[in-house]
Amino acid sequence: MDETSPDWRPDPMKPGTPIIPQAEWYLPPYNRWTFQHVSEMTPTTPIWRGSGPVLPLPERITDIDGIEFELAGRRSTIREFLDSSFTDGLLIVSRGEVIAETYMNGLKPHRHHLAMSMSKSIVGAVCGILVHRGLIDPRSLVTEYLPELETTAYRGATVQQVLDMTTGVTITKPYTEPGTHAYMLFQAAGWRPLDYPEHPQTTWQLILMLTEQQRPHGALFEYRSAESNVLGFIMQRVTGMPLADLISTELWAPMGAEHNAYVTVDPGGFPSADAGFNATLRDYARFALLYLRSGRLHGKQIVPSAWIEETRRGNHDLLQREDRLDLPRGAYHNQFWIEDPERRAFICAGHGGQRIYIDPETDFAAVKLSSWPDAGLDRYVETLAAIRAIRDACAVR
Repeated sequence: MDETSPDWRPDPMKPGTPIIPQAEWYLPPYNRWTFQHVSEMTPTTPIWRGSGPVLPLPERITDIDGIEFELAGRRSTIREFLDSSFTDGLLIVSRGEVIAETYMNGLKPHRHHLAMSMSKSIVGAVCGILVHRGLIDPRSLVTEYLPELETTAYRGATVQQVLDMTTGVTITKPYTEPGTHAYMLFQAAGWRPLDYPEHPQTTWQLILMLTEQQRPHGALFEYRSAESNVLGFIMQRVTGMPLADLISTELWAPMGAEHNAYVTVDPGGFPSADAGFNATLRDYARFALLYLRSGRLHGKQIVPSAWIEETRRGNHDLLQREDRLDLPRGAYHNQFWIEDPERRAFICAGHGGQRIYIDPETDFAAVKLSSWPDAGLDRYVETLAAIRAIRDACAVR
């Protein structure tokens, strides 16, 4: 692919570079640069790594470029896949060791990259910690924690249904169409200008306007980012802590992150629990390793092992084939995708090509950061096929 710098990308030698449109910074083609520079595009708040030691990542670098996989009758190598799939970074962990680490498109080991919806899984992990402590009961009604939502369609929904995105709340899409809830969420989160003054100005205001219900709660899975923010508000309410501080205290510092992370915030200061997380490639890998080790790192249990094991069970009956054609036997549970009922690998998935694949059965994890120019189904399928090929090759070595 062409890696030449386009006219809109900031260039220290050309101070007259055109400005990236504020309403489109997270969209292609700008995402090739902005996914690594989110703090320069919208307000953020830090997630402190703490003062403790960094979790070491032992290395056993192996050449994986020549590994082949087949898709739709066409054979490709991992090198060809990386070169053609708008890769920013790839890191592979096998049996506790980093066996491959690749940086492309200007990404550096110290540079943050937007997680997009992988953020949901990070928030879900912290929620599991609070559940274990008895601060949140997934069987309880959302309104027990957020009584303000009695006036919304979340009345009667449980926390577990929010975790699994099986509430019956009507949340309209797509995010590119003005007037839909998904579009208004991007505005409310501070990701794009409030070009319609009558729209909600904060994420909380958006949640309060979700007053219509399209089906009984718990009847069907439907992927909706607003649900993750409801979860974030519950977590803040039961702890009295800002979500960013909560992630730092309960997850990021205990697991031994190397760098501070950060998250985008809306005009009211609420972090984007569904898409705003930013971290380095290696720290995403540490998060994956935490789940490979049943939630235990640095000699301490961070995420409860029972929560992790229960997450792997999933509810495969509620995931409709049209929701994820690349995971026809998959599930969604506790803010993670689950690959299938047998292997039960975890998948953190984010728009634009962000993937963390965690397979405890082979002690394998892959982190793929990207900036796709589109989100066609073929890209999802290809990414999963490539990761599985690496996993299978590692399993026999």
